[in-house]
Amino acid sequence: MDVYGLKTCDTCRKVKKALDGANITYAFHDVREEPVSATQIGRWAAAVGTDKLLNKASTTWRNLDPAEKDGLNEKKAIKLMHDNPTLMKRPIIVNGPTQVFVGWSKDTQEAVLG
Repeated sequence: MDVYGLKTCDTCRKVKKALDGANITYAFHDVREEPVSATQIGRWAAAVGTDKLLNKASTTWRNLDPAEKDGLNEKKAIKLMHDNPTLMKRPIIVNGPTQVFVGWSKDTQEAVLG
């Protein structure tokens, strides 16, 4: 299992604590320190949808130039998330080749923790 997020993110810390408590082996990747490829972001977007992956409530989104937000499509959203990793909702949990979860909702907790 791989968890992508920010080490300073409170939700990411909660996920790490829950996984540690459940003795689940995982690797944590800070997206600022270990940039994620646009190809990988595209795979996540295909799995969960760009709307779910792109964090439009973030400070980073609010601080973007309006021209960068105009005409937003999947390709443009993926590029924005690649260039600004804090635009991705956190955490992104990848469990095997097909399971991708975004956030730490009750449904995600049940699916990941069993």
